[in-house]
Amino acid sequence: MKIYRYPERKIWPDLVKRPAIERKEISGLIAEIFEAVEKKGDQALIEFNKKFDKAVTSQITVSETEINNSENEISEDLKKAIKQAKENISKFHASQIAETEKIETVKGVTCWRENRAVEKVGIYIPGGTAPLFSTVLMLAVPANLAGCEEIILCTPPDSNGNINPAILFTAKLCGITKIFRTGGAQAVAAMSLGTESIPKVYKIFGPGNQYVVAAKEYAQRYGVAIDMPAGPSEVLVIADRQAVPGFCAADLLSQAEHGSDSQVVFIATDFKIFTETIEAVEKQVKKLPRNEMACKALDHSVFVLVNSVEEALEFSNLYAPEHLILALEDFEQYIPMIQNAGSVFLGNYSCESAGDYASGTNHTLPTNAYARNYSGVSIDSFVKKITFQYLSKEGLKKIGKTIEVMAEAEGLIAHKNAVSIRLK
Repeated sequence: MKIYRYPERKIWPDLVKRPAIERKEISGLIAEIFEAVEKKGDQALIEFNKKFDKAVTSQITVSETEINNSENEISEDLKKAIKQAKENISKFHASQIAETEKIETVKGVTCWRENRAVEKVGIYIPGGTAPLFSTVLMLAVPANLAGCEEIILCTPPDSNGNINPAILFTAKLCGITKIFRTGGAQAVAAMSLGTESIPKVYKIFGPGNQYVVAAKEYAQRYGVAIDMPAGPSEVLVIADRQAVPGFCAADLLSQAEHGSDSQVVFIATDFKIFTETIEAVEKQVKKLPRNEMACKALDHSVFVLVNSVEEALEFSNLYAPEHLILALEDFEQYIPMIQNAGSVFLGNYSCESAGDYASGTNHTLPTNAYARNYSGVSIDSFVKKITFQYLSKEGLKKIGKTIEVMAEAEGLIAHKNAVSIRLK
């Protein structure tokens, strides 16, 4: 880990840099994958399953029998937990559905906006070192609430060609029946292009490694929209003197264990909390089953001691974290100062894991400083907003002259005539 005590502001831009990714090499591979999927369809996916996931698969589609049997392969406790999480996520996302409001801008001119669901969406669920069945909830629940007509799910198989039963159970619980065993960039290519088995979709959702992120960016060349460039996980924790070092360390490691390319940042205003948290991290990481990944993530993670919470928040806004934890005594007074963050956790007991699983908020969030210009997934991610306007004869008279003058000033006479012919 990289430790800095009261660093000068001029070096902050270097401190907020993410781990470097070799884009050129990845881009070439992504182009090859898309080309192969376009030419060979399902067969390319079967070959990529073997090449990248060491999985032998004879078919891409997950059968109805496999989906139904998943219920018998996971514990009752896990099924109960998934159902409770789904209930909370549904409550929070349902609250985002807005009522249509018609506005009369002038008498006789009425304008309004209505939502229309994106008809065909694809959700990508990582299933390699950590099968993220929780992400099924985070994507399928708002997609269903938005009214998407077709939801397909792609996730990588294990070495035997099977899909994690928790993923299948959660998908069934959310009403998803079109599930395909393919992962990585090839899954994104399949949803972008379509194959014999996998339908082409209009928008792709879901987190993934650097290859999945690059594939989602490449998919836009084919007219397919994406939720956001969500890459390796990250968290930034700000702590003052009342923070609990053990809690802070646990939150930092909860993101570090995602993968070796994850990054965690710890900022403290108190020297004792700063040093004790570093000690707690070093102690706790040794006990983690995924400690090798976590240690690699810690190698390029940053621990910073600063003079004040205000300074810490300034640093955080520059970093623009995916997850921001305020382990602060008076956190409410600092909320207005937060400009860039994917999701914020307030106080000592709001662990980042709560948002990952069951508090109700969405865990599909912008990473790599994209929190400066992207929001996390919500109901809005699954809808388009169409504007409407109705002008009565009186309404056109009210604004007709304005339109004519502006159109003529722009040299667009046909625009002017479309009004003039009606006014005459």
